[in-house]
Formats: sequence, structure tokens, C-alpha cells
Amino acid sequence: MTVLVQSAEQRKRARNVGIAYLVLAAVTLFLFTQRPGDAGFRLTSTATLTLPAQAFGYALGVILVAVAVGQLWRGFGRLSNVVLALATALFFMSFLSWAAAGESFSFVGMLQDTVTRCVPITLGAIGGILSERSGVINISIEGMLLGSACTSAIGASLWGLWVGVFVGIATGVALAAVLAVLSIRYKVDQVIVGFAINFFALGITSFISFRVLVPNPELNSLRPVQPIRLPLLSDIPFVGEVLFVQTIFVYFTYVAVAFTTWALYRTKWGLRTRASGEYPKAAGTLGVRVLRLRYQNVLLAGAVAGIGGAWWPIGTVGRFDQNITGGRGFIALAAVIFGRWHPVGAFTGALVFALAEAVRLKIGNFKTGIPSEFLIMAPYVVTLVVVAGFIGASRAPKAAGQPYDEQ
Repeated sequence: MTVLVQSAEQRKRARNVGIAYLVLAAVTLFLFTQRPGDAGFRLTSTATLTLPAQAFGYALGVILVAVAVGQLWRGFGRLSNVVLALATALFFMSFLSWAAAGESFSFVGMLQDTVTRCVPITLGAIGGILSERSGVINISIEGMLLGSACTSAIGASLWGLWVGVFVGIATGVALAAVLAVLSIRYKVDQVIVGFAINFFALGITSFISFRVLVPNPELNSLRPVQPIRLPLLSDIPFVGEVLFVQTIFVYFTYVAVAFTTWALYRTKWGLRTRASGEYPKAAGTLGVRVLRLRYQNVLLAGAVAGIGGAWWPIGTVGRFDQNITGGRGFIALAAVIFGRWHPVGAFTGALVFALAEAVRLKIGNFKTGIPSEFLIMAPYVVTLVVVAGFIGASRAPKAAGQPYDEQ
């Protein structure tokens, strides 16, 4: 019989998770059982899942108490993450049942909106992974997204949608070049450079918005791309509507996540990238041109973030507004930490943050009594909670942020 010995840190984390289960149970039992009525979750045009809000809240509260006792007593071992995911999903469903008690809403539409809204966060996170895996901290994702959103709107208004996308890519690459030159060649603190780029992007786009776009609305007016139904895949019940009735930006995000994962872990370039971010001196000794690789990865990160920025005017709203990104670049950084610098993990984190925003927009239509200001805060609160819960278990590349001199 094998006895699993936990470290003090693991025991502390297990205890904290158990306490979190008790908090969720208390919230469920004392809040989510206070609104009578059934909540309707429309899954398809003909199928609706109906949940009695109060009964579901009481049942989930009892389950969470039992899970908390089990967690505090012995824990769940390898099943801990599975139990945590299931408990979180049930708590989320109980919250929606409470909010929508006596009403119904399109659950598929909310999830479809979640997938759509995760695009800039995911692409920004991939940009962060590409640069940080090679050793360059990328705080400037917000600036890249914002600058690309502005220029792509102008480019698309003047010359068409796809020219606008390429203009956005060029803007992201240009800002990434500033980060690369200052941090790699001149060895300026990478965090300071990143924040400087963010402030510059915010200032210049605000100036362009007020001084150029407002007096000339024809430079900021376009028709965004429309969703595309993928043959066969879009016919899959429920899943097809959520994942495969989307815009080209969403499909590009799927490909970007899959390709980046494959490239990082299955190619020579990926091995060299990871080595440059962990042990650049050892990589250089073996013949890897670390500085050139870092330049390439930072510029590639800017290009990917440029596509993410173009999503706002070209993929959804059809125009540029001041500070349209709303801090999504910083949420992308949180997704990088949540995903432990892995593209699939970052995509999962982006979906969590996007779901918080989609839920915020959805329950704003219900009479829950929650002030609108608190609803606006929801995605950012989720970001803080997730980062606080996972930052201790995540480890950044060892050489990230450290200058390197080739011999």
C-alpha cells in the first residue's frame, strides 16, 4: 500500500480549498435559495432545461458541505481538480438559476458569446506566452491590442476588412519591435518598457479618437465580419451552435492555440524557445542564437496580438472607441499565469474570464437587485480570484526578464 505524503504547502492549499467549499456552501444555502420559481435554460430552439432555483440551491449547498468535509478530512488526491471543476460548475449553475428564477434565457447564446469574447484574451495570452517562453516579459499586451484596434478600424474603413486586419498586425509588430529593441538590445527593464508602451498606446489612440475619428466618422465606420457555419460541425446539437457558428476570428483562435501548442512542444523551434526562457546560457553554448530567437518571438507575439486587437472593430462592434479594450490585455496576462504558460491552459483561462463577462451582460437583464457597478466589476473580480488562487502553483520561465549577452 502506497502512502501519499503531502508537503506543508500542499496541506495548506488543500485546507484553503476546503474552506473555499464551505464559503460556497454558505453562499448557496443563504443566498441562492431566496428566489422562488423555475429558471429556464434554452439549449436549442426546441429544448429547454428547467431548474427549480430554491430546490437546486438547497441540494447544491448540502453537496458542497459534504465535499468540504471530505476535502478537510482526507482530501480527494488525484481527483481534487476534477472535484473542484465539478463543484465550480454546479455553483455557477446555481447562481444562474437564482438570477433567472421565474424567467428563461438562451444558455447556448451565452456560451456562444463567451467563445466570441475570449478571442482577444486568448490571442493576447498567446502573445505573452511566445515572448515570455523565450525570456522577454510582455506587459505591453494591452497596448498592442489597443493600438491594433485603432489602426485596424481606420484601415478597414478606408480599404476593406482584410487590409484592416493586416494594418492591425503591422501595428502590433511595430509596438513589439519597440519592446524588443529596448529590452533585448539596450537591456531596459522589460516591465517598465511594457508599461510605457501601454501608456503610449492609450494616449495616442485617445488623441486619434478625439482629433481624427470624431470629426471624420467615415474613417471609423465599417461592417464587421459575420459568423460562418462550418458544414457538419455546426449541426452537432448544442456544441455545434456554441463552437462552430462563429466568425473567422474565433476559428483562427482555435488554430492558433493548437498550432502554438504543437510548435512549442513538438518542434526544434519550440525546444529552443523554451530553452532560451529557462537556461539561455546553456542554449547559447549549444549553438542557439538566443537574441535572434527572442527578437523573432517578440515580433511574432506582436503580430498575434495585432489580430486580437483587430477583433474589436472588424470582428464585433464595427468601430473604434476610446479605450475599447477595457484592460483585456491585463486579463490576458492573468490567463497566461492561470494556464502556466501553456496555450491550452491560457485558452481555458480566457474562457473563464470571457464567461464572467458574458454572464454579467446576461444577468443585467434580470431583476436580481445587484447594482450595475458590481456587475461591471465581475470579470475583473474573477481575474483577481483566479490569479490569487493559481499564482502560487504557477512558475514563470526562469530567465524571463533577465538580459542576456551572447558571447
